Amino acid sequence: MKTFHLYRDKEACLAVAAAITKISTKPVMLMEVCGGHTVALQRYGIPSLLPPTIQLVSGPGCPVCVTHIRFIDYAIALSQLDKVTIATFGDLIRVPGSRSTLEQAKAQGRKVEIVYSPLDALDLARQYPEEQIVFLGIGFETTAPTSAAVLLEAQENNIQNFSVLSSHKIMPPAMAALITQGIPIDGYLCPGHVSVVTGSGIYEELAKKFGKACVISGFEPLDILQSIYMLVKQIENHAPAVEIEYTRAVKPEGNPRARELLQQVFEPCDAWWRGLGNIPGSGLRIRAAFSRFDAEKKFPLEIPEPKEPAGCRCGDILKGMAQPAQCPLYKRVCTPQNPVGACMVSSEGTCAAFFQYGHDR
Repeated sequence: MKTFHLYRDKEACLAVAAAITKISTKPVMLMEVCGGHTVALQRYGIPSLLPPTIQLVSGPGCPVCVTHIRFIDYAIALSQLDKVTIATFGDLIRVPGSRSTLEQAKAQGRKVEIVYSPLDALDLARQYPEEQIVFLGIGFETTAPTSAAVLLEAQENNIQNFSVLSSHKIMPPAMAALITQGIPIDGYLCPGHVSVVTGSGIYEELAKKFGKACVISGFEPLDILQSIYMLVKQIENHAPAVEIEYTRAVKPEGNPRARELLQQVFEPCDAWWRGLGNIPGSGLRIRAAFSRFDAEKKFPLEIPEPKEPAGCRCGDILKGMAQPAQCPLYKRVCTPQNPVGACMVSSEGTCAAFFQYGHDR
């Protein structure tokens, strides 16, 4: 308990904030690419502690937010099929597709079940052998290993009525894509949970090729402030590198077993990201050896061209090009009770975090 409170110590936080102000001499843009960091920044009011030279922007770090609208449309289309049950995490059920949501499909009598893990979805397949259970696999390197483990278990136990519709993604290609698309990012607060699995090596290209400062951060106020200090120091010294602030959880080598699971079941592919478009090598598709558990191959469907909601600026917000208050729908039409864009659905979404904690900037 003492250690936990250490990372929220007011005096320690103020001391680090003062140290940041002392070394910060030029304007910089720092981006967090983890929904957990977005929430922590707003919850603790960290932007208010920083000098005006530092601009913080949110990136594509919320897995629900970056899930492309085509994926939602495909899942809704699957729910219309006879003897198909969709198993999904709770946040995803409310994400608007082009014309509907999974929540609305459920209200219309379609079989959509909320689960808390892929294992719950596999249990549904065991309980209802007459139903085809389709798990909606979303998330980054943090959650993809659990989907991989469940697919291995499904294969080992020859469970015929289970499949995964994969929208799993990997973070570094999206971080690089933002730079190549011209977003003037000077440094990244790198995601802590992802890095527990991957280790720190996946960010090396961002530092070496693109010259961007990278620090893997924890989630407490002192973690984030210390990480910002480390980023600013790298930038001021013209010494971009990959550093780990979150040393109590992240090791340079990551989690070898989880990485092995990913390698065994998934392979890289091009993937669509909301707001960022199609990014080469940024997705994870199910390998051919497990193709009978690939829902897109098991249920090939033609769906209409996806349509984004009129006026929604989620895409710009996910790229750090706009703040929630700059969206004409924010707080007027789009609220957590009536989300128009994906960034307002998940508690880790930028718009939802700003709405919850009121630190619009």
